[in-house]
Amino acid sequence: MQLNFKEIITAFMILFAVIDIIGNIPIVIDLRKKTGKIESGKASIVAGCIMILFLFLGKSILNLIGIDVNSFAVAGAFILFFIALEMILGITLYKQEETNPLTASIFPLAFPLMAGPGSLTTLLSLRAEFRVENIIVAIILNVIFIFVVLKTSSRIERFLGANGINIVRKVFGVILLAIAVKLFAHNIKALFI
Repeated sequence: MQLNFKEIITAFMILFAVIDIIGNIPIVIDLRKKTGKIESGKASIVAGCIMILFLFLGKSILNLIGIDVNSFAVAGAFILFFIALEMILGITLYKQEETNPLTASIFPLAFPLMAGPGSLTTLLSLRAEFRVENIIVAIILNVIFIFVVLKTSSRIERFLGANGINIVRKVFGVILLAIAVKLFAHNIKALFI
């Protein structure tokens, strides 16, 4: 096992931007108001398990259905692109379905909000560049951060205010847009080589 601090920090930051738990605070708050309660621990653990499972089994699952990693990554780049546009422009392209209080912590919070197509595609791309143990540490750090943010979302909302949340959301939207462009450019080349 060879832990590399630089790889861990880079993977953490990329996943942090893609998961965008800070930018999703308005969605979390809205979901909490609709359902009455969100189980922060349950949502965090499920999201972490989905990401770790996909890190190990994602490529095999894709091969089983005849999709290569580069095609999946290009598709994921489009998803990231549209998520970034939502964040930057303040529009809604993805419609949330109504959920009952029992399942709200799992769907849509853990999946697809935190462990969604964007983060799963990113994990496959990270796996091509970084060692697996460094990615796992980055996932665990993100899960801990997700748990803390979910637990303190109402306090964060009061501290940042509506304008602060909007600014944070737009900043992370631009970062996510840059990641989407890089992911697309890198993988589209690999498809044609």
